[in-house]
Amino acid sequence: MSINVLHFHSYSEPKKFLSGALALLMHIMFIAMMVFGLSWKNQPPEGMIVDLWSELPKPVQEPVTSREPSKAIPPSEPLKPKPIEPPKPEVPIKPESSKQTTSPKEITPPIKKPDIELKQKPEPIKEIKPNLEDLKKKEIEERLKKIEAQKKEQEQKQELEKKQALEKQKEIEKQKELAAQKQKEQEAKARRDAEARHAAAQQVAARNQIAGEIAKYKAMILAKIRSRIVMPPDLPGNPVVEFKVTLLPGGDILDVKLSKSSGYSAFDSAVERAIFLSKPLPLPPDPALFNEFRNLNITVHYRE
Repeated sequence: MSINVLHFHSYSEPKKFLSGALALLMHIMFIAMMVFGLSWKNQPPEGMIVDLWSELPKPVQEPVTSREPSKAIPPSEPLKPKPIEPPKPEVPIKPESSKQTTSPKEITPPIKKPDIELKQKPEPIKEIKPNLEDLKKKEIEERLKKIEAQKKEQEQKQELEKKQALEKQKEIEKQKELAAQKQKEQEAKARRDAEARHAAAQQVAARNQIAGEIAKYKAMILAKIRSRIVMPPDLPGNPVVEFKVTLLPGGDILDVKLSKSSGYSAFDSAVERAIFLSKPLPLPPDPALFNEFRNLNITVHYRE
């Protein structure tokens, strides 16, 4: 029975209020640190102004101050270095006028090296005085060069004229050769034509001579045959008879044939007997003409 009473009896924990007070104090301190320790404003960064210097100013040497003798440090304690203070940011000073006055008491701040370094000043150009001798030499050299160029140009012109003259002379000689060759060809053609005409004339003359020789011997043969004909008397008209006579070289008669009768047998027989009686018939001495007399046609008229 006693155990059950103890189980349901409310138990009071020791130091409960103390722990709650400490927790509340910690929360209050955290909120205060958040509010007052942090800056909630975002301020824009300050602009930077750069001063351009043509020449760097000489640094100001700080006066050396005498230090008081420090107290002796016991050897057991080591020397501690003096903490270096960070440099304070420089405040850009805007020039109010071209001339600035500074009091001697003011101490110039340490000058920073400008971010943009100016280029070195260009050295002044030294005036070069012309040397008359050099100028004269240059003028002489230029004149000599011009004279040489003119000489070369003149020589080239002369060579070109010579080449043109030679080409013209060659052209004239070529034309002369062509004219001479043409004249020779014309003369050769004229000679050939003359020789051809002469040969033709000779041939004509030879043919005429042959024809005349043939006609002459044919007339001689006919006259010899007529001299041997015994004409029958009192034939009417002027009958004509033709015979074909085959001759042998030398004028002998091989054969005699009647080609065309006159219509009178007495006249035909008288002419045939006269042909056989006239052998050998006269022939030209040139044997080449015998072909003209091998087969001879003889025509005899009753009345001439």
